[in-house]
Amino acid sequence: MKKRYESSELIVNADKSIFHLHLHPEQIADKIILVGDLGRVDVISGYFDTIESEAQNREFKTVTGTYKGKQITVVATGIGTDNIDIVVNELDALANIDLDKREDKDAFRKLTFVRIGTCGGLQKNIPVDSFLVSEQSIGFDGVLNYYANRDSVCDLDFEQAFIQQTSYSSKLTAPYCIHSTPSLVERIAQNDMLRGVTISAPGFYGPQGRELRLPLAFPDLNQRIEDFEYKGKKITNYEMESSAIAGLATLMGHEAMTVCVVIANRMLKQYSKDYHPAVKKLVELVLERI
Repeated sequence: MKKRYESSELIVNADKSIFHLHLHPEQIADKIILVGDLGRVDVISGYFDTIESEAQNREFKTVTGTYKGKQITVVATGIGTDNIDIVVNELDALANIDLDKREDKDAFRKLTFVRIGTCGGLQKNIPVDSFLVSEQSIGFDGVLNYYANRDSVCDLDFEQAFIQQTSYSSKLTAPYCIHSTPSLVERIAQNDMLRGVTISAPGFYGPQGRELRLPLAFPDLNQRIEDFEYKGKKITNYEMESSAIAGLATLMGHEAMTVCVVIANRMLKQYSKDYHPAVKKLVELVLERI
């Protein structure tokens, strides 16, 4: 017997669109580009040869169209893994739940998620304005810890090594380590992008070691993160979404990865003079390779 999704758990709007995204099932492609910035949706869809549908609610904006014969959806998620929890769950529901019957569809539909974003580098050998693919992500956000079977998709040995080497405080949310889809990483990264291990932080200031008026509870955490090494791998960058994208997608049976333009090097105290041309180039590469 199929599971039934009650109206309080799977909320469908009066026009039969999904609750937050205001999308109908026929409005999403199998290939989905995720961006945090609302304005970046217009930049990416500006490359489309045709526009098939558009929708917007709150910070969530979606455009589906075609690029060189490929149907692609681009979605603005807003900032943070809390928004990713909404977006990925609702896109999966559109693909795999019959919204009228409120039960799973008979055939599973696999989606491919590629996030295009920006990040801060944590090693001296990561140049500003370079492209960095997250082969693995460490979630400081805790989102995946709320879902059953997270251990089955996470790198538990890496998690324990990270906790031990960094003396990670029990006052902080337990980190989880998740791999991006290897075949998707190969397809997008090829030979002209850096690859690394990304931390998804639950904030931009204190959670990433930035101190303004409020003092930090763990002022040396960034140094411990930068010094960490496990099986030849070091932490390469901070951003705020990749862990939940890879984690949720993997649990659901989808493909996912994140690639960012490095707009700052935290160790060298450098910031890009203008990262927008690099973002434009990255968008063009992803559109060709997705």
